[in-house]
Amino acid sequence: MPNTPRFTRRELLRSAALVPVAGALAACATPAAKPSASSSAAPVATSAANPFGVSDSKPLEVWIFDGGFGQDYAKNIHQPLFKSKYPKVEIKHNATKEITKVLQPRFAGGNPPDVIDNSGANAMDFGALAQDGQLQDLTPLLDAPSWDDPGTKVRDTIDQAVIDIGTYDGTFSVLGYVNYIFGIWYSQKAFKDNGWVPPKTWDEFLKLNEAIKKSGKMAPFTYAGKFPQYLYEVLLTMAAKIGGGEVLVNIDNLEDGAWTTEAMKTSATAWAEIGAKYLMEGTAGLDHVQTQTAQNKYKVAMLPSGSWLENEQKTTTPPDFEYGMFPVPDFTSSDKMPYGTLHSQPSENFIVPAKGANPQGGMEYLRAMLSKKASGDFSEMVKTVSTVKGAGEGRQLSPGAASATKAYTAAGTNIVYYRWQTWYAQLKDEAIAATGQLMTGGLTPDKYLERLQKKADEIKKDSSIKKYKR
Repeated sequence: MPNTPRFTRRELLRSAALVPVAGALAACATPAAKPSASSSAAPVATSAANPFGVSDSKPLEVWIFDGGFGQDYAKNIHQPLFKSKYPKVEIKHNATKEITKVLQPRFAGGNPPDVIDNSGANAMDFGALAQDGQLQDLTPLLDAPSWDDPGTKVRDTIDQAVIDIGTYDGTFSVLGYVNYIFGIWYSQKAFKDNGWVPPKTWDEFLKLNEAIKKSGKMAPFTYAGKFPQYLYEVLLTMAAKIGGGEVLVNIDNLEDGAWTTEAMKTSATAWAEIGAKYLMEGTAGLDHVQTQTAQNKYKVAMLPSGSWLENEQKTTTPPDFEYGMFPVPDFTSSDKMPYGTLHSQPSENFIVPAKGANPQGGMEYLRAMLSKKASGDFSEMVKTVSTVKGAGEGRQLSPGAASATKAYTAAGTNIVYYRWQTWYAQLKDEAIAATGQLMTGGLTPDKYLERLQKKADEIKKDSSIKKYKR
């Protein structure tokens, strides 16, 4: 998931000036009204079988983020299923790791594609897109009959969290297709061979790091040094365990002092110690693939990541490596949330641009994706868990997917998540930079949190930035 410079909200709008066309984005002070489903193309007659009025004469342009899940699932599962119903529709398939760089100018120019997997480290800013009326209202998709059963609405086939997290300013407009399950990943083989046991407390975690370090067999811990968002994920999860889920809600809501609570200070201090004592040499200069490949080569024992990891590393993982995942350990017995609490939320986010040429085809493509067959085949192909209910039933899960699924099931209602990084791109950029400095000793925990609080306060006071609430 390479990270390239991202557009801030103002840069998103200024970029329109670089594209000499009439359909440039409006200024932030006067955001565009949300287009209706028929704004880009007059639909043909609708029916139960064709609820959006898809025209077989209109091509469909699809862009897939070519990251941890690759692009084969779109070419070999989703698109053939769509074509089985609309054989005359020409699907223009594209894939890139550079979503913002490649597609932002298309939005600025008023000619975005029809379906986008807007994911990865350099995904476009959902908050800015929503603010500027660029996202198709997907409520009609929720109310449409499911692909499999005309008697069941799409909304009843997916996890409720998909709707909750995909709603911006009261409108459902982002479809999370995968239940990302975050934790600390390791090789079950390496742990068994060395007698190492996944820790349940922070004290056990520190002792495990020390034991691995003293063994000389491999480094204890690493993270994607070039992309420190991998590290702030476990830092925030630990803070929520210590102080309760409201820690993350308050950060999302830009509450005064939300970043500088005792729970955040405790967590930042704990992870800074890991950075000072137990990181694999050279971590700061490595990206996610390099650190993950080092783990596959048994050069490092543990790293933080999400449930896409196993599929992303399938070409370098030894056959007997056997991925496993454990939750962020308890800090103390006084944590407000119990052991097993996980950060998990719908991700791998698909959107239908409101100003695309074929929004009807775009919504129908998503409806096909949400079928039991498409989501089940997807889950099996890319070793992960879809947000479609029951998608993994009867499927053979890989070791990592089985481990993450077991942890997710055990967590029950003890699931936390945060949304500030998709609502406020500037805050995400600041957190990425500051977390890297925290882990390399460039910032003390206090200065780290003060820096993030300052940025959050700037955003809160900026009237040009649309604010969101949980």
